[in-house]
Amino acid sequence: MQFIRGNLALKNHLQNGKRVFLFEFARKGFVKFITELEFFDAGIEQSTDKNGHTRDAIKFFFKRRGAFIPVAPGDFIQTNSEDPEPKYNIDRLPNTTEREGLIISRVGQGIYRKRVIHRWNYACAVTGFDKLEILIASHIVPWKDATDNERLDPNNGILLSPTYDALFDRHLISFENNDRIILSEKIEIAAFEKIGVTGKEKIKKLSHQNLSYLEKHQAIFSSH
Repeated sequence: MQFIRGNLALKNHLQNGKRVFLFEFARKGFVKFITELEFFDAGIEQSTDKNGHTRDAIKFFFKRRGAFIPVAPGDFIQTNSEDPEPKYNIDRLPNTTEREGLIISRVGQGIYRKRVIHRWNYACAVTGFDKLEILIASHIVPWKDATDNERLDPNNGILLSPTYDALFDRHLISFENNDRIILSEKIEIAAFEKIGVTGKEKIKKLSHQNLSYLEKHQAIFSSH
């Protein structure tokens, strides 16, 4: 897909004085008006065509007309390093298939991060810290253990500040279904407190989709 014809018209509709409306299917022959939308951002992700072939696809991000979003598209850029792709032996360059996989995963990660940021309202799900260049779109089911769909599913993500991301990624903390944090017994409470983790934290706005992934994280946490 490219930014031509209809895609370009959507991207530039505000500049061209055009309006975009969202409708929902109601029943055969009928649709329900939902709201008017305005373009916010767009990016490229990997998808498949009707024949199952991999291709670049455009992912649009729209907002309701007049809605205020406290960030700009450029704010999604992350300055710290988050590289979920597999590491290859420095003595052997990745082959063609592996290189293609790296490109696909990096493309997908950009869209995934944007989706998770929007999902968690532009702030750390635990602390409310809102500097996006620092925050990490942390996978609940780790990248290496997830399916292709799970890796790019925003429901498999929590937006976390670096301290909580590092602990969560190593299963040294998890979260109960009632939102409360769980601390690993591998680390003393006093040590947690030194890095600002009190054990009283709660994660905000967990969805049912998040919980299905979180149960897998809890199981690994409990087994450690």
